[in-house]
Amino acid sequence: MRRRAAEFRRPVRRRLSYWIWFLLSFSLILAFVLFIFQHYHHQDPLQYSLLERNARVDHFAKESLNFTEEILSVASFARQLAQQMILAKAYVVIAKEHNNLHLAWQLSSKIRSCQLLLSKAAMTGEPVTLEEAEPIIKSLTSLIFKAQDIHYDIATTIVTMKSHIRALEERANAATVQSAVFGQLAAEALPKSLNCLNVKLVSDWLKVPSLQELSEERKNSPRLTDNNLYHFCIFSDNVLATSVVVNSTVSNADHPKQLVFHIVTNGVNYGAMQAWFLSNDFKGATIEVQNIEEFHWLNASYSPTVKQLQNPDSQTFYFGLYQDVNAEPKMRNPKYLYLLNHLRFYIPEIYPQLEKVVFLDDDLVVQKDLTPLFSLDLHGNVNGAVETCLEAFHRYYKYLNFSNSIISSRFDPQACAWAFGMNVFDLVAWRKANVTARYHYWQEQNADGTIWKLGTLPPALLCFYGLTEPLDRRWHVLGLGYDLNIDNRLIESAAVIHFNGNMKPWLKVAIGRYKPLWDKYINQSLPHLRNCVLS
Repeated sequence: MRRRAAEFRRPVRRRLSYWIWFLLSFSLILAFVLFIFQHYHHQDPLQYSLLERNARVDHFAKESLNFTEEILSVASFARQLAQQMILAKAYVVIAKEHNNLHLAWQLSSKIRSCQLLLSKAAMTGEPVTLEEAEPIIKSLTSLIFKAQDIHYDIATTIVTMKSHIRALEERANAATVQSAVFGQLAAEALPKSLNCLNVKLVSDWLKVPSLQELSEERKNSPRLTDNNLYHFCIFSDNVLATSVVVNSTVSNADHPKQLVFHIVTNGVNYGAMQAWFLSNDFKGATIEVQNIEEFHWLNASYSPTVKQLQNPDSQTFYFGLYQDVNAEPKMRNPKYLYLLNHLRFYIPEIYPQLEKVVFLDDDLVVQKDLTPLFSLDLHGNVNGAVETCLEAFHRYYKYLNFSNSIISSRFDPQACAWAFGMNVFDLVAWRKANVTARYHYWQEQNADGTIWKLGTLPPALLCFYGLTEPLDRRWHVLGLGYDLNIDNRLIESAAVIHFNGNMKPWLKVAIGRYKPLWDKYINQSLPHLRNCVLS
């Protein structure tokens, strides 16, 4: 029995010895931790943290400072200052709400100190040091605690900040609308320099009889109907813009004398346009100028477009004194009421003897020879155009109302849209497909404006549906009137660059990066240009 009892005690003693050894080891470790804690207990925890961060910053200060990386680094004082400053700004707003102007002033003062210190770091390229950051961080921390003590708690902060966010959103929306209105006004206004040019050209047209005689002689030129030549049509009331289109086209053509330009303008600018193109030579190219007011066949009884444009409600909407402030500014642009803008749908009627033409807008520049467009195989289609559906926005459903059963039953909402402004039109195929009649049909269907809102592209997407041949993207690059970030390589490779948008190259709001591409096709030696535009 005793032997068994002894054998039982041995493992118990062994277990106790193990526990005693474990407790002694744990006590030693705990004592060491307490020693370390007591050793640093007299130091401010913030100061200890700052010392640690300062050591890290000193390591990186030897290298050149990247301030963005510095402000994002968890080990930098710049980030801690920025975070404190953001929180302090929130409490400034709340303190003012509660009429505690003294606290708001104190916080604002420290915020300015933060900003100065961060600005200095950004300018000098040196990181913020412990000595610079510590007093500001401590004082800001104290003020933030003070704000919290007077019940500027998180709930109050959230409610207050939400109300301010809503107010800022409303102000931002109002500013966006206002900037859109101002941008639209700038785009619609004719600069004084161009008005001066028009006045001088009209004066020449009226005072120089030889110009009118020359115009009469050229009206019956056989070149105007010769299908062996290359025919371009431009519909515009802007003399200088049209001149740039013509000049850039002939300047980059291999055989400019084989080019024929058909220009249509309005009655006001007809004299100026005639005087300009009769007085200047464009490398032997043939140029015809017509007055839209002489197209007597284009009337309200034939064209639903003319009928709608003459509608008093449309006139009031675009030109009335009391316009709807809720209407999108772009929709109030009078160009959509301008018959010249819709004339592109009547090209076969205007030029009944032509078989193929290239349509050009007046806000583009030609950079390469365009005559190869005439030899492209359109595979029986009417319209050759560059597709614009590389981005999701340029799909049919973005331009047309697919809740309308007529639209949804006939068209694919995901169909790819294309660009108007540089288009090859096979007029033989156009007449065969009777595209103009299609246009009239859709204009009548949209008399109440429920299928599309504005412009000529939506009805064109309907009229040329299934009749458009995609062209290589390099033929027509768009966006120079609104997009600041077009790749230079894309611009250089483009045959045509299009300044579509409000920032036209002849306006003061033009994008400076692209304006020289347009300016170089203006003949600066001409007297009227020197007197009006260039001065």
